[in-house]
Amino acid sequence: MFLLKGSIRSLILLLCLTGCAILGDRDIAARETAAVTSPEAPNSTPSNVFIAAPTVPSTITLAAADTPSAMDPTPNATRIVLAPRNTPTLAVTLTSAAAEAGLTPGPALPSAEEFVYIFPIQPLEVAGYIPGHHDYPATDIVAPYRSEFVAVTDGIIDELSHIDTWDPTTNNPALRGGRYVSLIGDDGVRYYGSHLDEVASTIEAGMRVRAGTVLGYVGTSGNARGLAPHLHFGISRPTFPGDWSVRRGELSPYPYLQAWARGEKLIPEISPYYDPGIK
Repeated sequence: MFLLKGSIRSLILLLCLTGCAILGDRDIAARETAAVTSPEAPNSTPSNVFIAAPTVPSTITLAAADTPSAMDPTPNATRIVLAPRNTPTLAVTLTSAAAEAGLTPGPALPSAEEFVYIFPIQPLEVAGYIPGHHDYPATDIVAPYRSEFVAVTDGIIDELSHIDTWDPTTNNPALRGGRYVSLIGDDGVRYYGSHLDEVASTIEAGMRVRAGTVLGYVGTSGNARGLAPHLHFGISRPTFPGDWSVRRGELSPYPYLQAWARGEKLIPEISPYYDPGIK
C-alpha cells in the first residue's frame, strides 16, 4: 500500500513538471515572435523610422580648383575640389579600387619645362633693387609710382587686400604690407607683392592668371608711407590664409629676380620642381 501511494505521488509530480515545461516553451516562443513582429519590441526599429541603406555616388569627380568651372555642380555626382593652396595643379593617382569606385583622375602635373617666369615689375627697365632685406628674406623693388606689378608665373590668386588698414600708432605687423596680392604658382610657390597703390580691379581671390597678368600698381601703402614707391616682393611656401609672417618672405628673391630679368627659367628652390640644371 505504501509503495502504491509513492508511485502515485511520483506520477503526479512527473505530470506537473511536464506541463510546466510545455507551458514554458510556449511562453518563450510567444516572446520570440513578439520580438520579431512587434514594433515596440526591444532592439527593433519603430515603424515610423526609416533607415536608408548606405549609397555610393555614381561618380566622384576630383578637379583642381584652377578655374571657375571646377566649382560647377555635376548632376548625380559628388565633386571634390582640391584647394588651390595645396598646389593648383595637383595630380591624382588612382588605385584600381578607386577606379572601380568611379573616381576620375585630376589633371596631370605640369612639366617644369612648361613654366614661364617674368620679372614682377613691368617694364623691367624702370625697376631697381639690391640684395638683402632687413630682418627676413625679401626684396624691395623701387619703381615709379603706379608701375605695373605682374604675375611672375602662371597660377592662382591666393589672397589680396584692396584697402590699407595699417595704423602707425599701433604698427600691427600683419598690416604693414598695406594693399597686397599673393599668388600661388603652378610651381607650388607663393609669390607676394605689397605696398601697392591699388590692386587691379579685375583680380579676385581664387581666379587663375597667366604670367604677365597685371595684379596691381606700385605705391606706398602700409608702412611704406613717406618712402619712395616700391614693391615689397616675397617668396614663400603656401601655408594658410592670414599667415603674414611666412607670406612676407622666407627665401631671398634676389637671385631669382636676376635670373628672370635675364630671361632664365630659375625655379625657386622651395618648389617641388626645383632643379638647378633647368635654365
